[in-house]
This record gives sequence, C-alpha cells and structure tokens, in this order.
Amino acid sequence: MNSVDNTPITAVILAGGQSRRLGRDKAIEPFDGEPLIRRVIRRASEAVSSSQVIVVVADPERTAALPLDDDHLTAVDVFPDCGSLGGIYTGLNASSTDWSLVAACDMPFLSAPLLAHMAGLRDGVDAVVPVVDGRPEPTHALYNRRCLPAIEGRLRAGQLKISGFFDDVAVRYVPEDDIRRFDPDLLSFFNINRPEDLSRAMELAR
Repeated sequence: MNSVDNTPITAVILAGGQSRRLGRDKAIEPFDGEPLIRRVIRRASEAVSSSQVIVVVADPERTAALPLDDDHLTAVDVFPDCGSLGGIYTGLNASSTDWSLVAACDMPFLSAPLLAHMAGLRDGVDAVVPVVDGRPEPTHALYNRRCLPAIEGRLRAGQLKISGFFDDVAVRYVPEDDIRRFDPDLLSFFNINRPEDLSRAMELAR
C-alpha cells in the first residue's frame, strides 16, 4: 500500500486567457462578494494548505490589473501564446515546491474535500488528474516538477494539447465515480466562459 505524500503543494492559478467569449476580464468579475480570481485562489490554497500562490499571466501589465495580495506571486508565460499547457509549464517552473495544484481562474466551485483527496493520491506518480465524462480535466489537477521536461518537449514541438504529455509521465487518473463521492454534482469543473455561464454560476452560488 502506498504511503501518503504530505509534501507541500503550491497553488498555481492560470489567468492568462483573454476572456473573449465573456467580453470582459472574467478574473476580476465580481462573484458572490469578491473578484472571481480571489475566490479561486482562496479555495485552492485552503484546500491543499498551500503556503505559496502563483498566478500565471500572459504579460507583466496583466499583473497590475489583478486584485492580488502582496504575498501572491505572478509568473509571466515562459512560452507565450501556448495556451494552458504553456501556463502549466510556467507555474510549475516558478514553483518552489515539487508539487503544484493547477486550477483555472474561472472555476468558482472548487471542492476542498475533492482536492484534499487528490492530494492524498500523489505517492509514486507525476500527476493526479480527474476524469469526467471520459475526458481528463488537466486544469484541475496536481503536477510534480518532474513533468517539466515532458511539457517543454511538447511546447517546443508545437503540440499544445495538454493531455498529450500524459503519455510521457506517470499519471494517476481519478475516476468519475470517485470524484462524485466528494463532489456529487461535479461543480468543481464548472468554468465561466460565456455570459450565460456567469449567470448560471451566480444562481448556483445563491
């Protein structure tokens, strides 16, 4: 039986997107009394007792627009215009811990019990990735810095599908039945892209 991995975890929040479908910056959108990105940071860092928070941005100007605390670090994309895969690389590369929880900044319903469960599955693998409706959820996952060479290889080859590098590392997939024990309605994976998503999320929050 594997031992429980109690090593520290950094919270990496991906905030490099341009929010084209929403029509405005979703990271700073007011949500249930606070900017959306602050809600995500709070939930992610509390869930894994993170002592470090890194927000990945596309450029330095983006940092000034975000409502971050002084102890929140920002990291500018090492590989510009490479989507979420580039953001994951940047976050892991900037992290001071071996393990990082990666979450998108538009996921308002992160579940502390689910994330804590996932954190307990790290022993002996390089990544812990939930699977919903038969598809991996790579922007709600835990990654070890050991993934960096595999991710960099994909980025340099222009292969930007996140799950593409999973073939090159040891991944523990969390099945949907297991996820539903902690998050029955799978709201952890609800993300806000369009105005109707935001309206629905606000209804759910109420």
